[in-house]
Amino acid sequence: MSPAAAAIGRAVVRARLTSLSVTGFRNITDASLDLPADGIAVIGDNGQGKTNLLEAVAYLELLRSMRGARDRDLIQFDRNTFHIGATVEGARARRVSVGVDRAGTKRAQLDGTDQLRLTDALGAVPSVCFSPADVALVTAGPSERRRYLDIVLALTEPAYLSALRRYRAALVRRNAVLRAGRQDRAAVRAWEPALATSGAVLINARRSWATAFRERFAALTAAAGERQPMSITYSSAFADAGDAGAALTAALDASRDQDQHRGSTQSGPHRDDLSLALGTHDLRTTGSAGQHRTAAIALRLLEAETFRERMGAQPLVLLDDPFAELDRGRAARVLALLDDATHAGVGQIILCVPREDDIPREFTRLERWRVRGGAFTRELAAG
Repeated sequence: MSPAAAAIGRAVVRARLTSLSVTGFRNITDASLDLPADGIAVIGDNGQGKTNLLEAVAYLELLRSMRGARDRDLIQFDRNTFHIGATVEGARARRVSVGVDRAGTKRAQLDGTDQLRLTDALGAVPSVCFSPADVALVTAGPSERRRYLDIVLALTEPAYLSALRRYRAALVRRNAVLRAGRQDRAAVRAWEPALATSGAVLINARRSWATAFRERFAALTAAAGERQPMSITYSSAFADAGDAGAALTAALDASRDQDQHRGSTQSGPHRDDLSLALGTHDLRTTGSAGQHRTAAIALRLLEAETFRERMGAQPLVLLDDPFAELDRGRAARVLALLDDATHAGVGQIILCVPREDDIPREFTRLERWRVRGGAFTRELAAG
């Protein structure tokens, strides 16, 4: 057990699905899977539904698409709703279900009880997904890394989630006043106390997380075979402020005229970044494709560790052909990290690969399923 988990006096539990049902989601018309404790390996050609399955599992945690799709675009063309349900062990609810209709109505249940606030169902099935698409965490703009931080912290710190909702609401309203083109400084100023108060919570939590995991990120990337040191730093105009709220208040006051000219708020944590460095250089612009993938995998491993340390939950591990773009040596070292983590109890594994020989030796113990056209079938064991 990690020191942080021990500090909160909570035993670390291993989350796992015992059953999963998915209907009307993407190309999955009707799927029902019983999952063993170790997990499963799903084999199928591209476009058959492997990633859609992982997305459905992740939806039970995020209550939205992990790929950024709109809810209505997740509903199958000839359906009016989609539904995802699971029975779970090692989580805060035994039965978790989510349904969405074309009108945009979303309904979440925990143990058969409707959740009046959807946020109460967030994180009910903890999971972490590793995918080649994760390279965007490194190569894309700051919004991708802010989204990463927001998800990790919102799911593990209730105060962060509340502050994030308040901050976004105040930001939308202040920007609306700015875009209206009225020179109404009082109307603009009215939203600034909420931005400063809630923004300080975001800044402090992000700074604390980046500081706490800085050495661990470096250690993970080194263990994956990276010879040059890698590091993470919370990059913010307020990162060094002793009182982030006061500093943000002053910045909003100073930039008010400029904000009115531009029609948007230029100061605040919505403009910050999680900077990634390779030695003394920006990893995004100087790193190789393999180094980008290594850093992205390390960030996902930190996501899993954050769940364990702060929530006492060892999440499901969702693997979407994660080693496809790694050279053999780097892939072997990353596999060793994952294998060490899973034997330590990170959680059940759902591995998706296009071919049977893409299943790493470390995961050959997993029960095998096939997917074709969104339909899943279990392979019978030999003998």
